[in-house]
Amino acid sequence: MTSELDADLIAAAVRAVPAVADLDSGRFGDVATYLPGRRVAGVRIRPEEITVGVVSRYPATVTEVAAAVRAAVGKVDRPVRVAVMDIVLPVTAPAAFGRVAVKEELS
Repeated sequence: MTSELDADLIAAAVRAVPAVADLDSGRFGDVATYLPGRRVAGVRIRPEEITVGVVSRYPATVTEVAAAVRAAVGKVDRPVRVAVMDIVLPVTAPAAFGRVAVKEELS
């Protein structure tokens, strides 16, 4: 990845990860990159770090998802934080699970 980070490329790479169901901008929508006339939800690029918010697919663990997301982002010049905002359960899973608390994996 070049020194000029591209939020769209990061979003596309993360969405291609099998353990990721989708990107998520968080409860208040603060995990996002604002571009002229639009925003890229689920990827926040700051000078000190990159934060990626995702919805994971069960049965992947937070550690597995975070490692896969970091691998998809590739080598960058700052830490990559991965926030698992929710988990998508398989159709056959019991309905009693409900929403899972957010867990962040820091690099």
